[in-house]
Amino acid sequence: MNMRKLVILLTALLALAGCGQTKAERQAAKRSSEVTALKRANRAAKADLSSTKAANRATQSAIASRRSALATVASKPAAAKQPPAAKPSTDLAAKNYAGTQEISVNNNVPGFSAADVSLAHGAWERYANLDSLNRARTAEAMLNQSLMPTQPREGLTWDPTGWRNKRTAHGWLYNRSHLIGFQLSGENNNPKNLITGTQSLNNPLMLAHEMDIATYLKASTRHFVRYEVAPVYRGNELVARGVHMRAQSVGDNTIRFNVYIFNVEPGYTINYADGTSQKN
Repeated sequence: MNMRKLVILLTALLALAGCGQTKAERQAAKRSSEVTALKRANRAAKADLSSTKAANRATQSAIASRRSALATVASKPAAAKQPPAAKPSTDLAAKNYAGTQEISVNNNVPGFSAADVSLAHGAWERYANLDSLNRARTAEAMLNQSLMPTQPREGLTWDPTGWRNKRTAHGWLYNRSHLIGFQLSGENNNPKNLITGTQSLNNPLMLAHEMDIATYLKASTRHFVRYEVAPVYRGNELVARGVHMRAQSVGDNTIRFNVYIFNVEPGYTINYADGTSQKN
């Protein structure tokens, strides 16, 4: 009887021991799973934090770049005010001769900009290409004694557009008129520098301005004059209605003018379309 009780007691103890071990294992497994999940969550949080930091660094870098650019712009000096622009030659084409052959343009102010009168390139001259009708266009220069001719002038052979010349009581109706006078640049038989101009346009009116400039240039090798002459055509006419002349001595106002000279001749009516003419 006692032996039987002992066996039953041992069996019960063994069963209780087996049950306790299984529960402990289950608890350990649960804790392990929870730890694993927590580690995964921590790794995900760290990755999100790293991405956020990288984005913040990129944003801060962009802001710094913009601030630097703004500071650079702010540090630049304001552009100097330029002189008023001269009235465009195209506006002059509509003007009609009313008895005064030379008129002032833009209150006689040449209107060259600071860049226009710069001596960075020394003395120079430039002639626009002939247009589709073979007409001479703008001629401009930074005149100096160094450009003036040292050889005698040769005869002219180029016939500019509208060259339908005829004799008058005072010589010839037309001259082959230089835009930039030969005595200023040495350019002579250059088609880009020649137009059909009346005798009175060429001499005395254009010549008077050219003589003033030549006298100024000859006075010193350090004298420079910014100069521009543009023939003014109306539509497709072959003979210019006039010439627009602007000049400014550099560093002073000894030479300073902005004028328009009508291409007319007293006693004659000119057909500007082809250069033919009639005596009045």
